[in-house]
Amino acid sequence: MRRSSLPAVACRVADTLIARGHHGVIVSPETPAPTAADAARALGAHPTAITTSQVFLLDNDPVLLLVAGHHTVDLVRTGKRLEGTLRPAPAELVERVTGQPIDGTAPVGHPTNLPTWVDTALSEHTEVWAAGGHPNTVFRTNFRELVRITAGLPIQVD
Repeated sequence: MRRSSLPAVACRVADTLIARGHHGVIVSPETPAPTAADAARALGAHPTAITTSQVFLLDNDPVLLLVAGHHTVDLVRTGKRLEGTLRPAPAELVERVTGQPIDGTAPVGHPTNLPTWVDTALSEHTEVWAAGGHPNTVFRTNFRELVRITAGLPIQVD
């Protein structure tokens, strides 16, 4: 996808990726992909290689969890691992702290620095895909690079 045809929010994500040493290429699958399973089909990727960017409140502070598409975050177990109480963030807070629509939230490009954890299940793949900051935009990376570009910490999420 040419940069001129990307939404402004996806361009900000691309700029952040490039600033952090990633190639910054964001693509838009021809088939809309509102779910991780849809994205996997559209990209020809395994569903477990799709990364979802999910904002939670850890106690009262927003945090970002980058979760393998097949995982559901266990709030109690993951909260214990993070040493606090974990609960889903309200949609309006997600959009405010990320500056991105909730159905296209990327791991980077936010106006605030969110503490970030990356699901270790993503390490099972040589490449993973994450949202590009706008619905139906994605970029390719790998687990190690995802940890690096987000300054994230690996965590078991299941």
